[in-house]
Amino acid sequence: MNKTHYILAGLFSMICFLSQAQTQKGSVLIKNATVLTVTNGTLENTDVLVENGVIRRIGSNLSASNVETIDASGQYLMPGIIDAHSHVALDAVNEATSPITSEVKMADVVNPYDVGLYRALAGGVTVSHAMHGSANAIGGENITLKHRYGSGNPEDLFMKDAPRTIKFALGENPTRVHGRGNGNQPRTRMGVEAVIRNGFNEAIQYKKTWEAYNEAKKVKGATPVPPKYDTRLQTLADILDGKVIIHCHSYRADEIYALINTCRDFGITNIVFSHVNEGFKVAPELAEYTMGASVFADWWAYKFEVYYSTAYNAAILTENGVITSINSDSGELIRHLYHEAGKAQRYGELNDEQTLALITINPAKQLGIADKVGSIEEGKQADLVLFNEHPLSVYAVPQMTFVDGVKYFDINSDPDDMRLRVSASETVEPIFLKEHDHKCMHGVDFFFTNFGRNLFDHSH
Repeated sequence: MNKTHYILAGLFSMICFLSQAQTQKGSVLIKNATVLTVTNGTLENTDVLVENGVIRRIGSNLSASNVETIDASGQYLMPGIIDAHSHVALDAVNEATSPITSEVKMADVVNPYDVGLYRALAGGVTVSHAMHGSANAIGGENITLKHRYGSGNPEDLFMKDAPRTIKFALGENPTRVHGRGNGNQPRTRMGVEAVIRNGFNEAIQYKKTWEAYNEAKKVKGATPVPPKYDTRLQTLADILDGKVIIHCHSYRADEIYALINTCRDFGITNIVFSHVNEGFKVAPELAEYTMGASVFADWWAYKFEVYYSTAYNAAILTENGVITSINSDSGELIRHLYHEAGKAQRYGELNDEQTLALITINPAKQLGIADKVGSIEEGKQADLVLFNEHPLSVYAVPQMTFVDGVKYFDINSDPDDMRLRVSASETVEPIFLKEHDHKCMHGVDFFFTNFGRNLFDHSH
């Protein structure tokens, strides 16, 4: 093979890569559906026209040429489900080497081949918030993913118009990893708060150093030496400047309220609390000072700090004005978040719109993407899922799932091998050979939810 052949081969590879890297946008006309808009009520026997990945028209008797038409008579169309707390499609979860690791980015470890993405699509989930774990008081930056399964390019999954977010964690996980595990701060809950406060104060000094340098540069003839750039501190400075949304792992009411006060002291308002099992105790404070709470429907008692919980949590938070979502934090639960939302309706007697909001527009608000997804409105991105029954029915099964108007799942053409595929790590790294997390769940669910997951990842 001569030099010219190598050059041509390289150009061909580059062209193939660039062609794959183009995010697909689809067009489709869905007719005669019961449309659950979430924000504008339920529309009976309604058509939705999608053009180039965007919802263009919602109405009756719509038509379009050269566009796939789907008769959805007797079926229900809702916005794509959004999971505000997930670890699907990540090859790593924790950088547990320091109480603060804000320099790391989950975007660096996205695995576009993870079959969990396809399984999530089969459950109607079109967007997930791929998060760092909870081993650190301040962890790494998360990444919001669109479930464009099938591309070999991780960046095709990135929702590039989503704001930056970062993972914080309170309670037993950071104190166990650093305090009891390595004899470092934090060992107690007050130590966790101290780590966060110290990090912010250090970031303030870092900002002042750069501000002084930038001012010195304005002096004619001056040649000031720039400070050393520090990604960890710059990320914390960006949080202080409102450029990054905090998503904080939490359980107990006292620690939730403590971090609310810390954020108020530093002028931070962009914070969402995850799990929030005792959120019902501080619902008014969450409503007033935060961007909301992303909760489990009924997971608790798998360790001491989550014994005090209730299935009414989501309803209590919602009725107190908290922007509330239900998350999975699980490659298993992500497939049936519509059932998880239904539990909140069953226990808390929320209406259909409030319940569907828990898995659509509310997580979209918490991720800063509610102007783009989370409801069926003209001009929004066409992330949609079609159900055979009302999605809050126990008989509901997703039939088709669209991301940007592209059909990524169709139950009628679901390849058998997609049901059988498993990750290599699930066979070579069984949970029983890993370090312990002392977490218990419910019988068989424990095994299937966690098989292959490193139980020492402290993601819960």
